[in-house]
Amino acid sequence: MAALALSAVFSLAHAQHNDKETKEDIQRHRAMAAAHENAAKCLESGKKDEVCEKELQAACKGLAVGKYCGMKHVH
Repeated sequence: MAALALSAVFSLAHAQHNDKETKEDIQRHRAMAAAHENAAKCLESGKKDEVCEKELQAACKGLAVGKYCGMKHVH
């Protein structure tokens, strides 16, 4: 039931976007994905989590809500 309600909300939100807004959303998602990929590469390089997190925050400034660029996970 909850999944159906959530699906309806997303469908309604998508229906309210015009083509320009949809394209802008796509660009934001790609920019956030690139920022997260760069954060992963930063961590792989051996840099400290705090350094990579600051780089992620800088890359995502103005893109996503919150200091984790739209995503937060358990450590």
